[in-house]
Amino acid sequence: MNLNFINSVKENGVVGAGGAGFPTHVKLNAEAEYIVVNGAECEPLLRVDQLLMVDETPKILEALDYIVKSSGAKKAFIGLKEKYKEAINSLDSKIDSFENMEIKKLGNFYPAGDEQVLVYETTGRIVPEGGIPLNVGVIVINVETLLNVYNSMNEEPVTEKYITVTGNVKDSQTVKVPIGVSIKEVIDLAGGTSIDEYKVINGGPMMGKIVEDIKEPVTKTTKGLIVLSIDHPLVQTFDKSIENMLREAKTACMHCSLCSEVCPRNLIGHNMKPDKLMRLASYGSTCEEDLSATTAYLCCECRLCQYACIMDLQPWKLHQMLKEEFISKGIKNNNNNKPEKVQEFREYKKYPVNKLIRQLGIKEYDVKAPLSNIKTDYSKVEILLSQHIGAPAVPVVEKGQRVKKGQKIAKIMENTLGANLHASIEGIVDSISDSSIVISNV
Repeated sequence: MNLNFINSVKENGVVGAGGAGFPTHVKLNAEAEYIVVNGAECEPLLRVDQLLMVDETPKILEALDYIVKSSGAKKAFIGLKEKYKEAINSLDSKIDSFENMEIKKLGNFYPAGDEQVLVYETTGRIVPEGGIPLNVGVIVINVETLLNVYNSMNEEPVTEKYITVTGNVKDSQTVKVPIGVSIKEVIDLAGGTSIDEYKVINGGPMMGKIVEDIKEPVTKTTKGLIVLSIDHPLVQTFDKSIENMLREAKTACMHCSLCSEVCPRNLIGHNMKPDKLMRLASYGSTCEEDLSATTAYLCCECRLCQYACIMDLQPWKLHQMLKEEFISKGIKNNNNNKPEKVQEFREYKKYPVNKLIRQLGIKEYDVKAPLSNIKTDYSKVEILLSQHIGAPAVPVVEKGQRVKKGQKIAKIMENTLGANLHASIEGIVDSISDSSIVISNV
């Protein structure tokens, strides 16, 4: 791997733009047989990556080509849904200019964008339990992250974020905003809300989280903002406590195994069986000698188990609770099987996104959210010091200091996993706390 390239990615603060924010310089500092681009964007309603594949095709392919050559990979696969016709046409028109790249068309199922599912769909390889794609010679990278890698190659740090804004807003669209602006300001770009009482989901309708305060800032991993009424079933689903869920599970779970039948990790051969773990609520045991409660670690928290359940139970919340409990007690994931094949009828058990959208009650919001050219001047940004996997960044500026857009304001701690941060607007450092740096240009 080219160290100058890796240092450039590191210096410019590139992290995974579509997931938990894993520092990209660490991910790319490896040799791999295959590079897989995650363009599946499997969360309903989100549009960022499919739009970028249309608007920024040359930059995305150029960055991908560089990664392929630097990592010594044999080939790159661009995994995206067959229904993304515009993106496919745009990629097709330019991909022949590059060697060893192939478009892999996926069905419209959820969660096609789960990286372990995507690895199997594109390469036919199965990531082992508790493993990562690199265990099978694969590096997976998100579309927007690729664009940021391209920018880093041109010494442009990550200072902006693409976000789809939809739901109960006046004009669903995808916008580009400075990192650190408030969620409310982003919603205002879509014309504001069309209802008075609402809640906002940060992320997709399946794996997102309810926003506690719309004054919260946008981070490098913010992908979508969905505005819904406070009584929307999806909002109520998020708000249900684990105590209530377990109480319901104890009385209502029929142990029918439908949740396990659709579980994406179970379908690629992992020993992930939500129906067996739900026995913990009823009987205090999985009732299986070869199935430990620690298999909860294998859950990718896609939440699909809930929508297969005819009683609307939430096995994923039990898995979350178990993982938190194990971590607090120092109990590690001891599941490391290496499946040789996927479930026999996997192809017939993939969950259709159209069906999921109807179940979620969001069909009316499944509309185009085109990339907007709105440009707005922002008077203030709050840049969180921890918006990536790893240790928080350490401020390298002082209160009252004037900074330019793109200037480094916080750095990675020595010998730790982390990411640099940069000013997203020009202005004065208004305040520095343990959690953030505020920049104002007023």
